[in-house]
Amino acid sequence: MSKTPALRTTIISLTQLLLVVLTVQLSSSSWATEPAQNAVKPNVLLIVVDDLGFADLGCLGSDDLATPNLDRLFEQSLRLDRLYANCPVCSPTRASIITGCYPDRVGVPGVIRTHAENSWGNFSPIAKTLPQQLSETGYRTKAIGKWHLGLTPDDHPMSHGFDEFHGFLGDMMDDYYNHRRHGNNYMFKDRQEIDPTGHATDLFSKWATDWIGKQNKENSEQPWFLYLAYNAPHTPIQPPQEWLGKVQKRDPNIPETRAKLVALIEHMDAGIGDVLNSVSRSGTERDTVIIFTSDNGGQLNVGANNGPLRDGKQSMYEGGLRIPGCIHFPRITRPHTRTDTICSTADFYPTILEILGLKNELQIDGMSLLPLLKNPDHQWPDREIYFVRREGGSRYAGLSIEAVLRGNLKLVHNFPTNAFELFDLEKDPYELNDLAEKRPKDLQQLIRRLQFHLQRGGRTPWQ
Repeated sequence: MSKTPALRTTIISLTQLLLVVLTVQLSSSSWATEPAQNAVKPNVLLIVVDDLGFADLGCLGSDDLATPNLDRLFEQSLRLDRLYANCPVCSPTRASIITGCYPDRVGVPGVIRTHAENSWGNFSPIAKTLPQQLSETGYRTKAIGKWHLGLTPDDHPMSHGFDEFHGFLGDMMDDYYNHRRHGNNYMFKDRQEIDPTGHATDLFSKWATDWIGKQNKENSEQPWFLYLAYNAPHTPIQPPQEWLGKVQKRDPNIPETRAKLVALIEHMDAGIGDVLNSVSRSGTERDTVIIFTSDNGGQLNVGANNGPLRDGKQSMYEGGLRIPGCIHFPRITRPHTRTDTICSTADFYPTILEILGLKNELQIDGMSLLPLLKNPDHQWPDREIYFVRREGGSRYAGLSIEAVLRGNLKLVHNFPTNAFELFDLEKDPYELNDLAEKRPKDLQQLIRRLQFHLQRGGRTPWQ
């Protein structure tokens, strides 16, 4: 039976309406799934803080501090419950984030410092950095805050791919207000030395907030990458007095050492809140990927809280290597999601590239976490991750300490003259029972694997 003209017209109209709806749905989510050539390129905000303890946020278990802004970010993100810094000290981990490589493979096995006799790294001039990759694809890139990967013009952030820099080149500030280190001023805007006034955390937060707003007004069509690296809550533990007063008023019985650290963290959280609000005000919240992490575990002797983990900053035990971290990828990550999959700071580099639809053709050590962002229960094969730290002084004398994580087994060499230890982290997450004598075959296998890695890390031709 033939269809009447009215019925035929109705069917055609419904079909056209369905096609329009499908087209709108597909176009609204195009960049967040399989990036198309004409898709919106998301901005990327990568926040790195300094020496934050594994449990030193309200959402991570500390009940004596209030961090509402980071708590909210973690709630909206995929929380990385087994995230490892690629070293238990500052410079090497930052090198891993910028290059996606093990730090010793790019010339940074230890801390880069002012005095040559106590500096244990020379950042590779030939490693292709994350900002270099992004600049080549049209991104505006900026580093704000602590750099800590070298002090010479060749080591400057703008010599390693950043279009702009506004921050501190050195390892640590001797004072959060005068910003000096050993009497040197390492504060720069681009390549020009500056001498700003104010607490370093406030300066970095304001510079980031202003820059994000400027991008929306002046370069709204150009995607941006902002690497925002705080020196808080690194020593000296020097919060603004009004923030310390708030903490002590709230809890008169809190020890002064802990009160100062809590105040420094809460002050930093407020600054990060300002930065996140600037993203919202810019109207780019749904088009901005946000990553948050620390460079190593908390420093115990200044009151840090690493939860039940063994030891802290500088150590190859879990308290030195396990760090807070989360990734917020609009339209992909779901609120209140977590993963126990082993990740490392070197993974952020390939993750960002894959999120942006860029191919990585370099021989790096990180793995993209995008499958976890789409499905936190995604099963990965067991990973093998290496950790190396070289240090000087009368204790270390230029020697290194190391660890290897392979599946649930962890090899630890936590002092140059100590014997190797072996732990099963699945059965013994707090590293209380050394299995070196009970499992000699596993011990020797991991030592041999470590030896091969150290040989790779020793090949630094620019040095």
